[in-house]
Amino acid sequence: MGHHLLPWLVSAIVTATVVPASHQVTTPLTVSVSPDRPVLGDTLAIVINAAEEPAVEVAGKALPVFAIGPQQWRAFVATTPLQRPGQRSLVVRAGNQTRNLLLWVGDRAFPVQRIWLPAGKDSPGTDFEFDRVDAFKALVSPQRLWQGAFRRPNSGPITTPYGVRRYYNGVFAKDYFHRGLDYAGPKGSAVVAAQRGRVALVGRESQGFLIHGNTVGIDHGQGVLTIYLHLDQIRVQEGQMVEAGEVIGTVGNTGAATGPHLHWGLYVNGECVDPRSWLTQGWQ
Repeated sequence: MGHHLLPWLVSAIVTATVVPASHQVTTPLTVSVSPDRPVLGDTLAIVINAAEEPAVEVAGKALPVFAIGPQQWRAFVATTPLQRPGQRSLVVRAGNQTRNLLLWVGDRAFPVQRIWLPAGKDSPGTDFEFDRVDAFKALVSPQRLWQGAFRRPNSGPITTPYGVRRYYNGVFAKDYFHRGLDYAGPKGSAVVAAQRGRVALVGRESQGFLIHGNTVGIDHGQGVLTIYLHLDQIRVQEGQMVEAGEVIGTVGNTGAATGPHLHWGLYVNGECVDPRSWLTQGWQ
């Protein structure tokens, strides 16, 4: 009986493995964007469902893309007060499929402040300081280290919001906007890591950080970074892993600061975004 079944089995195997291309199942390429009505300063999350890793471009610029689940990928779009509101082209490609979409980013009014820095606090900074900070902001490491929403780095009240434009000693800072949130915690109060990550930057006023003051930068992975400025004490070192809520330093008055406070910034793909949405969401 076995000899009579063999031709049938061979025929079945051949038939099962030869499938016309027109009948093959292809995972459809789908794209979703959140939030629904972004404004300048927001972070946009582009979530893609595809059978293979997609390529994502916004306004002709390629964005880093990371897997967040089976056949699911994500790219972040960072917007800032220096950008123009309005539409941006979004192109997503995966295999032989392409989606051409338009993103719309609404305008937003940002307040203007006049800041007078006393003598000794109006330094133009140092090349060493800016080179170190620029190298930190350019980090895009592949592993996501954060877990859930970010947390406040200090318990003090917010005194300066994100995006404020400024005059310094009477001169308008054309390419400047307030890149973060200022917390008016008392000098010596705890500054904590906003989320899990790796300490990628430690800078000290004594080493030339004349603008930023004593500084800690944390890499949370996938282009998401936080930076903590004007610290008094620094209680971590470069390369150290920290958990959300772990004390990394204390509030101070170092660098170009008019009084004790913490300046906290959040960067996505090298651009400083409004941290507030990350305090409520976190984009798992």
